[in-house]
Amino acid sequence: MTTKEQIHLPVMGCGTWAWGNRLLWNYQESMDSQLQEVFNLCVSSGVTLFDTGDSYGTGKLKGRSELLLGKFTQEYQGINQEKICLATKLAPYPWRLTRKSMLNAGSASAKRFGKNIDLVQMHWSTANYLPWQEWQLLDGLGDLYEQGLVKGVGLSNYGSKRLKKVARRFQERGIPLKTLQVQYSLLSTYPVLELGVKETCDELGIKLIAYSPLALGILTGKYTENNLPSGIRGWSCKQILPDARSLLQCLQAIAQSRNKTMAQVAINWCICKGTLPIPGAKNPEQAKQNIGAMGWYLDSGEVTELDKEAAKVKKTMVQNPFQSK
Repeated sequence: MTTKEQIHLPVMGCGTWAWGNRLLWNYQESMDSQLQEVFNLCVSSGVTLFDTGDSYGTGKLKGRSELLLGKFTQEYQGINQEKICLATKLAPYPWRLTRKSMLNAGSASAKRFGKNIDLVQMHWSTANYLPWQEWQLLDGLGDLYEQGLVKGVGLSNYGSKRLKKVARRFQERGIPLKTLQVQYSLLSTYPVLELGVKETCDELGIKLIAYSPLALGILTGKYTENNLPSGIRGWSCKQILPDARSLLQCLQAIAQSRNKTMAQVAINWCICKGTLPIPGAKNPEQAKQNIGAMGWYLDSGEVTELDKEAAKVKKTMVQNPFQSK
């Protein structure tokens, strides 16, 4: 790869898809073949952006997520093979203090992928607790691009103010910022409505990626106050569900009228807002449902109705503590 190469994200129109798929990895060996099936299904359906992070499956699992994505990419043979885009996020760990540390981290991720990284992203901003550390690491991301080791550079969990500062720094080096990831859904509109990241991204020519577009599964309708998942997800559902009844009813009504699922409507809402949603898929059925959110659009009245119901919800998703302003 050279620094002149450009990364191309999937875009709606002419038979392609305005959507990325983020695989949520189950690290048991018995699941690998099923995840390969998910990967194959997504790529053959036109979903070619796969997002992960070097902090997913670290420790004893030694970067299992990146290893699996690399393996799946190498073993896939079929339509859209040349369009597969592997994206990863490098974590600003406390022990990563220099630009060289990010070069090393990027090299390690590329080794796990078995190929150069298409899109490398800063996983989160340290502006809230260690701002001086961040600039060295961002410079390291820029070095990866300038040395031709990645096709594109992006950010995750940045607000408009911080995004503009970083964009200026990269612009001075002639490095274009390609993407920004934020937590965005009908139950997490804070980054867009309050931080204004969509307007800033549009101004700077950056594609906005929406992670957690299904709000930990709450927007799928599969959870109720009497049927809660375990762990932190269950706690979140218990806090949010009572106040979100009207929104979920609206989502269900639109889904029924469209002959779609609630999840498909929630994902499509993100697309209608001009973002690239990256829902997770752990099995082929979930992947098929996500793919069913493509190829159609909610009308303006349906979007407005969902917006109004979302605005009424007081207890929404907890924001990522690393989200900067």
